[in-house]
Parts: sequence; structure tokens; C-alpha cells
Amino acid sequence: MPQEQTSLFDIRELDTELTRTTLKEVYESLEERGYNPTNQIVGYLISGDPGYISSYKDARAKMQEIDRAKIVEILLLEFQKNSK
Repeated sequence: MPQEQTSLFDIRELDTELTRTTLKEVYESLEERGYNPTNQIVGYLISGDPGYISSYKDARAKMQEIDRAKIVEILLLEFQKNSK
């Protein structure tokens, strides 16, 4: 049976969800290693120095795959959504 409506695919939603998932994984990896994940991620976002992120469970490599501006954008959107 043919579908009557065209399905829409939004790559931005997929990209945002992938970034959220990666950020959560990195946060949990840093926490497992005994770091303060918030401080480490903020240090990385501000400086761009990957040394702030542990290589444990490939957390550093995962973070470097994502544009830092995209992470900041998502964090800001989440903040705005939760502030209402």
C-alpha cells in the first residue's frame, strides 16, 4: 500500500540527539574516573584543549568529533527549555 504523505526527515534533530548522547556518555565516563565532569567539560569548551577530557572509554575522541559550538548551542537550548 503506497504512503499518501511524504515523510519529513530533519537531520538537525538527529545531529542534536547524537550530540546529547555523546555528551551524556562523556559525562558518565569522567564521573567514573573521579573527575568533576562539569568542570572538565567547561574547561574543554572554553579552551578547546582535549586534555580536559579523559581518554577513558574513548571520551576524548568522542568529544573531539563534535563541534564545540554545537555543544554550547544544545546546552543553551536545554537551559532555556528548563528555565520556563
